Amino acid sequence: MEVNLPEIVAEVRAQFERYEAAFVANDIEALDALFWNDPLTVRYGAGENLYSHEAIARFREQRSPDDLDREILLSVVTTFGRDVGVTSAEFRRTLSGRRGRQSQTWVRTDDGWRIVTAHVSQLEPQPAAR
Repeated sequence: MEVNLPEIVAEVRAQFERYEAAFVANDIEALDALFWNDPLTVRYGAGENLYSHEAIARFREQRSPDDLDREILLSVVTTFGRDVGVTSAEFRRTLSGRRGRQSQTWVRTDDGWRIVTAHVSQLEPQPAAR
């Protein structure tokens, strides 16, 4: 298996950036399109466990659009062969300053690159240095 073929890393990074743009714009249609449309799709969030594309789409429709703007602090893309990639990122919400992390598993499908699993979690605030 070939790890991190440059052209595949570039493809997955482009999809990750497309996801980020849709996320901060709260473009629900684009976000729904980026997830694999299948009952096996999974997304674990900061306060929810979602099983199926349908459950993820329903969550997005009901989620508050407040404090979605964020800055990516660090991101890593790792690909395996030509059809699987994983993105990992740390972020900071622009409005609240809350920090978090996310990971996504991307698979090349007949419809293009799609997220098949995702995990998002908030980081606890760090105590001030003494």
